[in-house]
Amino acid sequence: MAAEAAWQQKAQAKKDAVISLLPDLYNRDFSDRKDRDVTGSMLWEFLTPQDREITESYAEDIVKQTTTGQWTAEAVTRAFCSRASLAHKLVNCLHEVFFEDAIAEAKKLDAYFADHKKPVGPLHGLPVSLKDQFHVRGVETTMGYVGWIDTFQGKKGTGKEKVFESEMVRELRNLGAVLYCKTSVPHTLMTGETVNNIIGYTWNPKNRNLSSGGSSGGEGALIAMKGSPLGFGTDIGGSIRIPAGFNGQYGLRPSTGRMPYEGMANSMDGQNTVLSVVGPLSSSLGGLRLAMTAILSQQPWLHDPLVHELPWRSEHGQYIEDILSASGSKLVFGVLKNDGVVTPHPPVRRAIDMAVKAVEAAGHKVQPANVPRDHANTRGQVIEWKPPSHERGNNIGIKSWIYDGGEDVQSAIGLSGEPFVKQVADLYGEKRPQFDASAIAATNIEKREYQKEYLEYWNSTAELTGTGRPVDAFISPLAPFCAARPEKYKYYGYSTIINMIDYTSCVLPITTVDKSVDVVDETFSPLSDFDKDISNDYDPEIYDGAHVALQVIGRRLHEEKILAIAGEVDRAVKGSK
Repeated sequence: MAAEAAWQQKAQAKKDAVISLLPDLYNRDFSDRKDRDVTGSMLWEFLTPQDREITESYAEDIVKQTTTGQWTAEAVTRAFCSRASLAHKLVNCLHEVFFEDAIAEAKKLDAYFADHKKPVGPLHGLPVSLKDQFHVRGVETTMGYVGWIDTFQGKKGTGKEKVFESEMVRELRNLGAVLYCKTSVPHTLMTGETVNNIIGYTWNPKNRNLSSGGSSGGEGALIAMKGSPLGFGTDIGGSIRIPAGFNGQYGLRPSTGRMPYEGMANSMDGQNTVLSVVGPLSSSLGGLRLAMTAILSQQPWLHDPLVHELPWRSEHGQYIEDILSASGSKLVFGVLKNDGVVTPHPPVRRAIDMAVKAVEAAGHKVQPANVPRDHANTRGQVIEWKPPSHERGNNIGIKSWIYDGGEDVQSAIGLSGEPFVKQVADLYGEKRPQFDASAIAATNIEKREYQKEYLEYWNSTAELTGTGRPVDAFISPLAPFCAARPEKYKYYGYSTIINMIDYTSCVLPITTVDKSVDVVDETFSPLSDFDKDISNDYDPEIYDGAHVALQVIGRRLHEEKILAIAGEVDRAVKGSK
């Protein structure tokens, strides 16, 4: 009982400390507000007209103002600190706030601009939020663990406490970004819902019946609340894409080795079969592109040994634009409607149909990859993308999550005696046998062979497209549901397979749930009892109004191309509404 009281007291003190740092004007009690959707006009009464204008601007538009002196870095920073405070009180999305340090940094940027008549860098004066895996001087990194409070990754006396900074943090400062908060994560990072014993549950601001996703759920929720124009998360099984999609935002999962992870906290550090990657979330595709080009301009490969020496290759994106602008030349898409394991809910199925119709209306081909060669030029026919079994691929990749039998996360939980939240207890609540070196090597071989099989499958589509190129990208669900209900994230296969094959994936919003349209399918025939169980979690009344997103997937290290292709899909979908 004493140990239980100790961890609870420590968690409550940390939670209260974060709230105490919010500006008094915005530190309000919203407990009586029962609004399902808190993303709209309900916040306007608390914001000045200038704050509204600033916070409702896209990241790429904000930097046009701050890098030319039209807006001061201080004004922009104060506006986002205000809105972030309101967001936290409504959906529980912040782990650390350092607004005073941010405002002081913004003032320095303004002084630099006044003296030199130029910006510090391309992100001059842009507030950037960070998932609570990044180390930032002056604040802690708890990663949702009570036992990490007042430590450096669970250890005391390291000399790194509140001093050490992650490599990307250094680069963001060099670029002129203003860092002001760190966002919530689930402890262990290994769930698609964001919940921990410090701040509780992070809710979806568009529909507070639902999860904001995970593990970068705080980022997704904060950006959806317009409390941040641009943030960075990480993704080992969908943790950038899930929160971006669930919250109606844009997110990019780059391939491994494209962005610097050096000096960040992590779970199961040293597991190299399926690596976690860093990537951006934003309210626009332009924000994703801005983030990628800015970070890569810092040559991160000089400081992170795992980053490839690949500057931003504008010509790769231009290649796609040239295809789009050439007369009679269009893109070819594959479409995955069902992975054969779990059937997407009705709103997700409708979103796929919307995307297919939109790109076809824009003149692109939705190309089946398994039709006879003499039907290769058939247009308007939608047949599922049929790659190597995703179930088999996911069964290989999931092994890496339990190589150590849960030792790493159980040790972190054990520091305080706190319990695992239900969302991760089934996987990590009890110790499992650890894999030995031979078993890990065998898994790595399985993975490589599966990746090779998938690669050659994609190559083979060149015989079917009629363009001489393989399929340019394929469109897929992000998850079987548009967002998870609490404690009901039961299947990750649509997102985890992309980590397994290490492809580039961009998530974009397609529509919202309409309970009068997205009704329960009474004719549904489940693939299995598991499929039936997940189907039964769909309730149009509960889901009404929620965002529905899809992912557009390209090949490995095709970040420039996939952002250009996602842009075309985004334009087509918006143009079809």
